[in-house]
Amino acid sequence: MKLNIGENIRKHRKTKNVTQEEFAEMLGVSFQSVSRWENGTCYPDLELLPTMADFFGVTVDQLIGADKTVEQAHVGRYLDRFRAALSQGRVYDCIAIARAGVAEYPNNYALLNKLMYALFLAGDDDGNIPEWEENMKKYDAEITALGERIMKHCPDQEIRLEATARLAFHHCEMGRRETGRAIYETLPSAEHCREQQMWWGLTEEERLPFTRERIRTGFEIMAAGLYSLLCYGLLPDEQLIKVFEKRKRLYEVIYDGSLPNGDWGSASFHHHFAKLYLRLGKTAEAFDELNSAARCALAFDARPEETVLSSLLLGDRVVRRSDFETDDTRPLAEIMRDKWLADADYDCVRKTTEFETILARLTS
Repeated sequence: MKLNIGENIRKHRKTKNVTQEEFAEMLGVSFQSVSRWENGTCYPDLELLPTMADFFGVTVDQLIGADKTVEQAHVGRYLDRFRAALSQGRVYDCIAIARAGVAEYPNNYALLNKLMYALFLAGDDDGNIPEWEENMKKYDAEITALGERIMKHCPDQEIRLEATARLAFHHCEMGRRETGRAIYETLPSAEHCREQQMWWGLTEEERLPFTRERIRTGFEIMAAGLYSLLCYGLLPDEQLIKVFEKRKRLYEVIYDGSLPNGDWGSASFHHHFAKLYLRLGKTAEAFDELNSAARCALAFDARPEETVLSSLLLGDRVVRRSDFETDDTRPLAEIMRDKWLADADYDCVRKTTEFETILARLTS
């Protein structure tokens, strides 16, 4: 079995922000010895391993890389438990799971990233966490420290970029907009991303799934842009109606003629469309959209463990119930009833029979 001790020493030493000379002095060896270990020229003496492992906060087996397969299996189980808890909105369970994983594997960046994510979600005002504002302040320093550590040291580019974007957003949420924007500026542009550049390096067999994934990614970016236009009211209501209609047609093109029913985003889409119609005085159209929102919410709550979505442009895609990420433990129908429909835009129809009927559907 190949040992990765030199690579691991270099990684842990850099995580500790210690130079080769400083590390060598601590161990009582020359810095040339440390350099040879890290280059793979030779291995350190066995009696030095416990001291190094203790300094780095890892086991000897982890230091020499002998239990990498075991670690990956254990980390995978932590991530599975984290994913299951997150799909049910159990944010504090997610924090506990991630902390337990990091305690066992303090230098595993997948677990550190999940811990950062869970702490961030605990301070989100969009879920049903009453103390979210307190959590924002409580976890601020830890989220920032985790994000900066991952940005500086994580060798996995996907994890590093994910944490970088989250750290930037966190700074903005905490009122440090200039700091957040400066971090955002370090992210790569869309022009040079993998989806734009990879085509010429693919085999014939890889090109169809790659192209469909590229379409899916582009569609999600466009959908997010439309969501920003709509939900942040960046245009007058008369123009937003046209944006809603364009969004509906876009989804129909992507999904071969019909919007997905058991989908959280579709329920939200119809809800916002209903509010817009009410602001424009189009009550009948608003209730059509509101009924569609209720149908989507109920279908989402009753969705099976796995669903296969098929379309010409996207191909077949398996959507699992556990894939959904939320910081709210309530069913979507309850969220719609208690949160979405509490919006002031519905005050003009709140006492109507049609509105009360929809509330009843969401309650049963």
